[in-house]
Amino acid sequence: MLDARLMTNHQVRECKGRDEQRESGGPSKEAIQAIVVRVVITLLCGVALYASLFMLNKSRRAARGEVEGPSVVTTPRAHLFGVPNSLVGSLYYPAIALSVWFARGTLSELVLLIAALAAAATSAYLAYSLIYVTRRKCPYCWTAHIANWSILALCAYLFLPDILNRGL
Repeated sequence: MLDARLMTNHQVRECKGRDEQRESGGPSKEAIQAIVVRVVITLLCGVALYASLFMLNKSRRAARGEVEGPSVVTTPRAHLFGVPNSLVGSLYYPAIALSVWFARGTLSELVLLIAALAAAATSAYLAYSLIYVTRRKCPYCWTAHIANWSILALCAYLFLPDILNRGL
């Protein structure tokens, strides 16, 4: 705490109140912010999971010939890793949603950040492809891309300071 001689009585009472709240087991401002960020990441994962499952269903219908007209699920970029991108997303989003709540320590937080970075980079490539190569509208694709970029930013906000402070 700062020297009480440099603070007004009100400021001294405020600081003592915060210290007493921390000692009494009340959550700190930082802890509350971390919980809010984790909730937002979990919600983003839920929205993106819905988009992935919708596109996975569409991909399966396209494989059976049930999708009429052109669709992004029939392009080569819909299968970047040999499986439908929507299947990768269907596995990735629940994993991230759980990991942000249980990641403790440098290694698990670093793995989470690397996964988020890989997803965001893949989304950047696929977004470029949607605009300049495929030239098709896909609101579900854009939902997942925006979620990936947001998840990366929030994971970096949540974990990067601790990783940098602790070091590798």
